[in-house]
Parts: sequence; C-alpha cells; structure tokens
Amino acid sequence: MKEAARVSAQVIEKHSKSFHLASRVLPPDARIHAVALYAWCRRADDAVDLVAPSRQQEALDTLFDELRLVYEGAEQDDPVLALFQETVHERRIPFRYAQDLLRGMHMDVQGQRYESMDDLLAYCYYVAGCVGLMMCHAMGTRGDWALANATHLGMAMQITNICRDVLEDWERDRLYIPDEILAECGTGGLADRLGSPFPPDAAEPVSHAIAKLLDEADRYYASGDAGLPALSLRCSMSIRTARSVYSAIGDRLRRVGCDPLAGRQYVPLGRKLVLMASSVMRSVGGGLVSLGRSGPVSIPERVLEFPDEVLTLPTHPSSSRSSLA
Repeated sequence: MKEAARVSAQVIEKHSKSFHLASRVLPPDARIHAVALYAWCRRADDAVDLVAPSRQQEALDTLFDELRLVYEGAEQDDPVLALFQETVHERRIPFRYAQDLLRGMHMDVQGQRYESMDDLLAYCYYVAGCVGLMMCHAMGTRGDWALANATHLGMAMQITNICRDVLEDWERDRLYIPDEILAECGTGGLADRLGSPFPPDAAEPVSHAIAKLLDEADRYYASGDAGLPALSLRCSMSIRTARSVYSAIGDRLRRVGCDPLAGRQYVPLGRKLVLMASSVMRSVGGGLVSLGRSGPVSIPERVLEFPDEVLTLPTHPSSSRSSLA
C-alpha cells in the first residue's frame, strides 16, 4: 500500500500545485485519504478527457464498472484504485457520492448545454460538490451539519475554474456560462458558435458574464466558510488554504477585467504562501471569517437526485451551527 500512496501523491503534486500545497498541512491520516480521493478524481477525469470523443462514452462505462468493483471489495491492481478502495471502505464514503462525480462527467460526454444558472449549479454539484462531501469523510468531519457547506465550497471552486478556463473550454467545444446570463450581457446563443474560433465580438459581454459568475462563486465560498468549524484544526488550515488560493484566482480575473482573452490566470507561489500563512492564523484564532460576499445560496431543488442531506441548506452562508442542525 505504500507504493499506492506514493503513486497517488505524485498525481496530486503533478496536476495541482494548489491542492498539493494545501494537503501538506493535513494530519497524516487525513492526508493519505485526501490524496487518494484526488488521485482517483484525476484518474477518472483523464480517462475521459484524454481519449478521442468517439471513445469517451466507452471510457466512462469502464469507470462506472471499476467503481462498482471497488465498492464490492474486488482486488485492485491499479495503485490509485487500490488506495481509493482503502479510503472509501475505511472512511465509509457513500457510493452515491463517487457515482455522482461520474454522472457529472457524463454531462460533459453528452455535450450538455447550460441554459440557466440552475443548470450550471447542478453540473457544479456533480463534478465538484460531491467531492466536498467525499472530503468530509476523508477528513473525519465532526458534524453532518456542515455537509451543505462542504458541497457549496466545492461548487464555488468549480465556478472559479469555469471562469478561469473559458477560452480553453471553448477550444474543446465546451461552454459552461449559462445562456441566460450571456443573453443578459448581450451575447445570447453563443453556444451555437462552438466549433469555430472564439468570436472577438463576444469578449466584452463574456467578461461581464464572468464577473457575474465570480460574484455567485463568492456567495458559495462564504457558505463554505461556515462549515470550517466542523473540521479539526489542521484540516481547517488545509481547506481554508485551498479555498483562499482558489478565490484568489477570481481576484486575479477581476484584475484583468475578467477578459477571457487575457490568458490563463494563476496565483504565484509567493502569494500562495502568504494565503497559506493567513489561513493558518485564522484557523488557530478560531475565528469564522467570511472572505466572500454574503447572501443566501441554494442548490436547485428541481434536481431531485441530490442526496437528502444536501437539500437541507442554510438560509445564510454565515448561519450558526444550530441553524444547520
């Protein structure tokens, strides 16, 4: 199992400098499980994205079969699957959460179009919110009351990713910004132009749409903050670090006017270290500091497939523990 842990740790170090930095703050037992989850998520993502479109459904079917065998306890030769299997059984991660991630990937494979903000929020749950739920188990979260907050934090990070990667996604024939928001900003029906170079005339209205999504992400980050007291001190330090680095990507996007043609925005290592130090201080101080804009947030109720505990949402991101019980 040491070899499986080594391979999984290499995956997170290679593919995500931000999560690798945050994971180093975790206590050893939580870190190995968090790394196992990240490595499996990355493996699944690559299995679909790195094959020809004509083979993506086949790759996704294989992932569903693998997941079933992992939960059934079948012996795993792949080191990433072996460590993931140990994690899901030891930390009792519901099959539903892992399955939901693959369902989100299916939305990409089938070329899902996003007409409304509810459509986008549903996607963000399936590809990221459910990862927040799995991480709750990996870190031994002390209260189920924080599950909705963990879901929101994952969704906030996914919205940030979408805002950062508009041009890259366009080049892969994907557009996640909801058409209703694009229409409000003056470029409705933009998804109909996928398959051609990004239209320069769409850059300005898309920048306004990105700004709207970043404001939405801030509300979800604020809700995520409310769940941090459910974590142990070192886990809180780690998650607060990841949250701060990700939301800082949004700050850098705003600095360039949310221009989708300005190039990929990233947070330099020096700034990440400052954010990490600040996150440690906040966690040690025990203060629940909301770093984003406040306001009620929700997951679209029409998506009836969401786990029951995720449908019980806080009225305000800064809600106390009692309001979430």
